[in-house]
Amino acid sequence: MRRTTRYPVQGANPLWQMYRTVSFWKVMKNFIVIQLARYTPFPAWKNWMYRTFLRMEVGHQTAVALMVMMDTMFPELIKIGKNSVIGYNTTILAHEYLVEEYRLGEVIIGDRVLIGANTTILPGVTIGDGAIVAAGTVVHKDVAPGAFVGGNPMQVIRAGGLADH
Repeated sequence: MRRTTRYPVQGANPLWQMYRTVSFWKVMKNFIVIQLARYTPFPAWKNWMYRTFLRMEVGHQTAVALMVMMDTMFPELIKIGKNSVIGYNTTILAHEYLVEEYRLGEVIIGDRVLIGANTTILPGVTIGDGAIVAAGTVVHKDVAPGAFVGGNPMQVIRAGGLADH
């Protein structure tokens, strides 16, 4: 089960009333920073932007590929360990707006994690140290340290325990 906090809303769906949830100016600033980072070819610059302007925790020598889309509303809920790789065009979400509620949840990505291209990581999940997530995976639940997972729905391809592969 994903660890998210639920916030019920009255009336229109929460996306319609999103600026009651989060400041318009925060979203605009985050959007601009994220768009600049998506096209920045230098991982150290990206990590600096994420840490400085988005209040994300990003570990030393972590490489975020081109076109990665961080959560525009709550990027401060994303934590990425050291020496990890986040593949091209991955989306990392820390929020989800539904019809009658919205949910927020931390995304924690461990050390030495490989996230394949075009992956979507949903709010409230932890990806353990040394895990590998295959390209195109929808990560909808926790991934054990050292595990190899893939697919939609996500399946365990190889169980954890091999974190030092």
